[in-house]
Amino acid sequence: MLTCGLKLQLPPQTLLKPTSTAVPTTKDGGLLFRQKLLYLQSLNINPHKALNQNPSLRSTPLSSLLSLEVSLSSFGLSRPSIGRILDMYPLLLTSDPLPPINFLLQEVPLPLPHLPLSLSRCPRLLLSSVATQLRPTLRFLTSLGLVLNCRTTLLLASNVENTLKPKLNFLQSLGFDEPEVNRMVVRSPGLLTLSLENNMKPKVKFFLEEMEGELEELKRFPQYFSFSLDKKIKPRHRALVEHGFKLPLSKMLKVSDGEFNARLIEMRLQRVQRT
Repeated sequence: MLTCGLKLQLPPQTLLKPTSTAVPTTKDGGLLFRQKLLYLQSLNINPHKALNQNPSLRSTPLSSLLSLEVSLSSFGLSRPSIGRILDMYPLLLTSDPLPPINFLLQEVPLPLPHLPLSLSRCPRLLLSSVATQLRPTLRFLTSLGLVLNCRTTLLLASNVENTLKPKLNFLQSLGFDEPEVNRMVVRSPGLLTLSLENNMKPKVKFFLEEMEGELEELKRFPQYFSFSLDKKIKPRHRALVEHGFKLPLSKMLKVSDGEFNARLIEMRLQRVQRT
């Protein structure tokens, strides 16, 4: 299993470049096209979807597709992963993945063994412009104090003005100052992946109005936002209220259902013993 704790880095001189792969030579256009379709199917790529979303694929030689697979596999991606990524984003079949890959390895910098997990979590990184998307977003994220790893590089595909800043502004509108918000994000980077309208706002509303919580507690436990409102936060809060108990957010949410129920029973027994 890949982890984000390794500190390996890839020296600039060892960055890989696409290599050509020998393919059958024939001048029969129909046969060449069929070979290309069969190759896509061998990767579990839907040819109809790929051609529909990327018309230039029709004129792309099979040798280029083979070279793309070799290049991606040389960075540690398995063949099933390559097929899944290319099926999700057929435009990648005719694009150059090396600029964003080299950016991740050199400028983030992401250790080479962590690259497959980073790309599997967010294949859209491979379609992102280094100059206009990845590099400016990296500067913004590092200005917050974030150090990116294989699980948070997906944030690089986010729009700073339309996606990231509104979430930070919302937290500040609650009464947190900028350094406090930055610390919350560093402690829980997943905050920046959540929907503002469908996730953050409803959870804050429930926390302040139903739970009568204090903002200081959200500062201490920003992970609150990562738990399901309907499946975990609401039922556990209501179970506590039903029995007249209250727990800090961390103790209420971080444990499994079994542990929470056991804790609830324990608190009820302790109350009986005191009476």
